[in-house]
Formats: sequence, C-alpha cells, structure tokens
Amino acid sequence: MGFLGTWMTESESVVYRVVPKCACSTIGQIMYYSDHGTFFEGDIHDSTTGLHKWSQEESQPKIEANVKGHKSYAFTCVRNPYTRILSSFFDKICGIQRNGKRYRGNLVPLLIQKYGIEVGDPETGFEFDQIASFRRFLLFARDTIRWRRPMEPDIHWSAMSGHISTFIVNGGRYDNIFFTEHFNEGMQSVLDNIEVPHSVNLAEIPRFNESEGHGPKRAHPVEDYFDDLSRHLVYEMYKRDFDLFKYDFENPANKYPIGEIDLDEVHAKLGV
Repeated sequence: MGFLGTWMTESESVVYRVVPKCACSTIGQIMYYSDHGTFFEGDIHDSTTGLHKWSQEESQPKIEANVKGHKSYAFTCVRNPYTRILSSFFDKICGIQRNGKRYRGNLVPLLIQKYGIEVGDPETGFEFDQIASFRRFLLFARDTIRWRRPMEPDIHWSAMSGHISTFIVNGGRYDNIFFTEHFNEGMQSVLDNIEVPHSVNLAEIPRFNESEGHGPKRAHPVEDYFDDLSRHLVYEMYKRDFDLFKYDFENPANKYPIGEIDLDEVHAKLGV
C-alpha cells in the first residue's frame, strides 16, 4: 500500500498526508510556493513536477525513506464531517468537473436511477430540491462505506480517519493535525516548525478552491440538510472522525471543533 496520498516538498522541508475536501488544494500550493517562490499554474492535483507525490513512481523511494525515518515535519488537516460530506455532494455529485464533464462518468446517472437524486443543470441555474437530493445521496454514501455497494467508497466521502490511518500503519508519525476551520492558525503552526527556501505570508496566500463556481451554491444553512435519519447515517459513517478530531456531532450548525486533537490518541487508535 505504501504512503498513498502523501505529498512532500522537493526540498524535503515538510510531508503532508492529503485528506480530500480539507483545504488540500491550498495546502499543496503553499508547499509548492515554499520551494519555488511561485504557485503551480493550474490545479495542484494535476502537477507532475515540483512536488513529490506518492502517485509519481520516482517520488516513492524518497517519500518512503523520509517518512519511515521521520526526517521531516509531517502533518495533515481535518474538517467537520457535516460540512465535508455536504461539500462532496455539491462539488462531486452536482458540479461540473474541471474537464467539463460530470464526476466519474456514469456515477451521476447511476444515482439518478437508483437513488432518485436530482443534481440540477447549469443551463437552468441548478434548480432542484437540494435537501431531498442530499439526503438520498447520504444513503448512497452510507451504502458504499458500509457494504461497498453499488461501488467502493470514493476518497471524497470516505472517512478522514481512514485516509489518515494509512500513513500511521505504514510507519509514519504526524507532528501536527490541524482544523480547516482554523486554517491560518493551523498552517502557521506548520510553517513555524519548518525551514523553507521561500517564506510564506499566509495573509497574502489566495484560497485555491478548485471546485468553486462549477456547481450549485448551497441554498440553506448546514443544519437544514440533516434531519434525524441523516444524522444517524452521518454518525454511522463518521463516528471515529467526530470522536478523534473533536467535532460536535450533536449540533450540525456548529462547524467548529469542541476540543483539541490528542495526537497520541490518534496514533494509538489509527495505528492498528
């Protein structure tokens, strides 16, 4: 398995385990900038040079040696499970992807047919019942996570703890896990612990939200999407995420964490 989803600067100043839908585009661009003094032109997920990635075969020995020897500061970033799954729905299910097509080809037609989901259309301003469709999407997401049907769970809605654990199980250790909701403070705490060729001023860094503008805008407050059944499904999928990363399951309206992450607890519970 190796270190799936792991990125490292070419200078080996820092190592990052990507968690989808948790500011990964912005973090990748900051890492790229810290080495090169410029941002990557385009979506950082498309880069094949300038940043070591586990998906690039030539990067794998360097990442493996670094992580197993804990030679560099290692971190990742998490997000409230309620807002993360909502973001996945609007971006991946309703949105048009950067290639101009729907996500994963036949996925959306499958959801329309099997789960009665509506996704709207850019020509009509994406008008549809967002709450009803999202709740049906939650049933589908739960089916993929619990029974791996009608497909394997997608990286954008599989649990954060699953992504984060692969790094630990294979011999890595995190120095820092911070919250998307407190992004500047968290990213600054990483930068304060590393030396980079080009200094980064977070106040001047744009947010690289590659999915923005390609789909419908959320029309209601977060809590309106989650009735009692929806919250039950969310808990079934993300209980570990709520517990380990200290988010408030009881109140979907509260996107902020309600405690500090205990790194020792994360390593103990995700390292088995």
